[in-house]
Order: sequence, then C-alpha cells, then structure tokens
Amino acid sequence: MRHWLVANADAGDGSRGRAFWLEHLRGAGLGDVAVRDFSDTTWAREVREDDLVMVAGGDGSVSRGAALCLERNATLAVLPSGTANDFSRNLGLPEDPLEICRLIASGRTVNVDVGWINDTLFLNVAHIGLGTVPARKASANHKKALGRFSYLAVLAGKIGIRWGFQARITHDGGSIEGLWLSIAISSGAFFGGGQRIPEATIDDGELNIVAIRPRSWVNLLMTFLVSRLRGHQPRDGSTLVHVKSTRCLVQLRHSRTLTADGEDLGRIMEATASTRPGALRVIGEHLLPT
Repeated sequence: MRHWLVANADAGDGSRGRAFWLEHLRGAGLGDVAVRDFSDTTWAREVREDDLVMVAGGDGSVSRGAALCLERNATLAVLPSGTANDFSRNLGLPEDPLEICRLIASGRTVNVDVGWINDTLFLNVAHIGLGTVPARKASANHKKALGRFSYLAVLAGKIGIRWGFQARITHDGGSIEGLWLSIAISSGAFFGGGQRIPEATIDDGELNIVAIRPRSWVNLLMTFLVSRLRGHQPRDGSTLVHVKSTRCLVQLRHSRTLTADGEDLGRIMEATASTRPGALRVIGEHLLPT
C-alpha cells in the first residue's frame, strides 16, 4: 500500500498547503508519503488498488481525486484546504488537522455515494442558474463572500434577477416545470459552503434536487432563514422545491451554464444526473447522521 499526497497550492487562502499537511502527517506517524501535483498527470498511472490518495484542496480538487480513486479502486482521504470544504462536512471529519491525519493513519474507511451529471463525477452539488455564480468568480474573496446558500437572496437583490429561466425537472416521482432562479442537484447533505439539506446524507443512495423560483430578494431571504431556523425546507413549494430521487433530468428552453463542485462544465440544454450508492471508499470514522 502506497500513500500519495497531492496538494492544490491555490486552494483556500494557501495556508493549508503541502508543507502544512506533511508536518501533520508526520505527527500522526505517516512519514513515507509520495508527494505529487495535479498538473503532472503521469503519476496517476502508478496508483494501484488499495493505495491511499490524500487530496489537500477544495471540493474541486477532491472531486478529481475521487475520480482517480474510482478508476484505480484506491482509497480517498480528504485534507480540507479550500474555501467551502463541503465534502469534509459530509464526512463529519474532525476540525483539528492532526486528528484528521490520525484518522488517516488508522486506516478506517466508509463508503459514500457518488453523483454523475452529463458523464462528470460530482461529490457535492451541480448547479444551473444563479448557483453557478461563485464558480465563475475568479478570486478567493468572491468565493468566501458568496460561499453560503444565502448568496442567492443577496445576489438576487443586488443584480436584479427576477425572471429566471424555464426548465422541466423530471425525477423518480414525476416532473415539475416552470421558471427557476436556481436548480441545485446535491449528492450529500451540504453545499454552498455549509448550507445543510435536511434529511440528507452522503450515503442515502439518493440525490437531492433543490430548485428555487424567482422571487423578491426579501422573500428569498425569509425562505432561507425559515429553513435554517426550523431545520427543514418549506412544504408549500411556492418559493423552494425539494425532492429526493435516484436520478433526474433537467431540460432547458435556453442554454445555461452548468457547474459541478465549483467547476464550470460549459453551457448545456439538458442535464442528466444519477447516483452510484456506496461507490467511493474514503477515510472516515462515521458519517454525518440525518
């Protein structure tokens, strides 16, 4: 079994880079580590079954590491170093970096779901509409400012978005058609830098489709606050629709940008998403309960 460390130097504020994690890994008794970079793709061919791939970066970097682990049947370990770190929240990882490294040294693993949208893997969330804005902002400051789910209400007020876009969402239980401000398809319980989806986990075998209708920024903000305070989404569906499904199809009247785990996948007219339950083996002690 070989231990690999791949770090994204541009993740987060840069404080949790390669040297940071090597020091903590050594403190946990993991000194024999092969250090590589995502810009060099040749090392990926050397990864063998049951190797451990440790990824220090944000959710986009972790998704790339997950794709490699699925391809090579290796184990993923997450060293949260980005702005949002939603996947580490889904895993319920300790906040203390040394405790994370000790957990890695223990070798304890869990199996989690993996989402796919238009043949691209995602671990956290795929967005169409206003939710794609943070992924299309270049600076870390923008990501920090827009990282929470509440940015939808704030941005709607600032940039005057009211009309939305026309789309049909088809899921296991039927279909919904109308105007939408944002459509999010989540594989786990967290997205948007810590916004939790009630009654969802990373191993429940289902996608969560959260779609928001165009409303005033005051209405959107109130919906967000009620969701946070009550711990569940509004049931009337007048502003927010939340359905669980193993797969879904989003069909658009006009092309829109699609993002997955913060990566821009280009403009699409149609998006097909599904989940692969328990497909990914990752270091973890327990998963976040519902």
